[in-house]
Amino acid sequence: MAGFRQLAPVHVDIAMVAHPSVTLFVDLSEGSGIVHDSDGGHARGSTVAGLAPGALRLGGRATGRIECLQIRLSPPLAVAVLGTSADLTGTVVSLEDVWGRDAERTEDRLRAAGTWDERFAIAADALGRRLDVRRSPDPEVAAVWELILTGRGRVGVDSLANEVGWSRKRLWSRFRSQIGLAPKHAARLVRFDHAAHLLAAGRPAAEVAASSGYADQAHLHREVKAFTGVTPTAVAAAPWLAIDDLAWPTP
Repeated sequence: MAGFRQLAPVHVDIAMVAHPSVTLFVDLSEGSGIVHDSDGGHARGSTVAGLAPGALRLGGRATGRIECLQIRLSPPLAVAVLGTSADLTGTVVSLEDVWGRDAERTEDRLRAAGTWDERFAIAADALGRRLDVRRSPDPEVAAVWELILTGRGRVGVDSLANEVGWSRKRLWSRFRSQIGLAPKHAARLVRFDHAAHLLAAGRPAAEVAASSGYADQAHLHREVKAFTGVTPTAVAAAPWLAIDDLAWPTP
């Protein structure tokens, strides 16, 4: 979890860079709040963004302060907490659509809290109360996701299938139905995320391509374009990534 605050008057317009998580944006702003723009559709309020949600931007003008609690859930955890991961892939939906009336009650509790630490505790409690291990994905699916993360996306589907003792076809079917992406696409997303953070850290594109397992710089360019619609140079300057190390420090 990470908390963000911007004092008003302010105009916000930040493009979200694809990340290997299901992301909750809990809008705690004063006034009109944050506008979410995804592939031409506009909405206000708290939002859930699935894996690969398309061209998502957070924006809007506010006369009161803008505050947002961002929560990243691994796809296996999202299944257990939200009841799904696959159905959210490629989409952006309101938190109310996912949580019902609990969404408004949780927002009210979060707004009333005096500190970010209190808010984190309230959010953790809300997530914990919705955790249902009966909805958890197959242990093999969760294990494959962890292997993909550990390998930074540089792992073959055959190798993953062998690790969990499944056929390639069974892995593809179960993983895609529960996580929402095929294993190969999930690996591409994780590898892209690693490369994007290297670009944001100022590493040259050719060096990033080589260290991230891309065939060459042109391959990196194509993958960045596929996930973001922009060039590696633009991704390197993305405000979203610029604050990532601060908001989500590596242990």
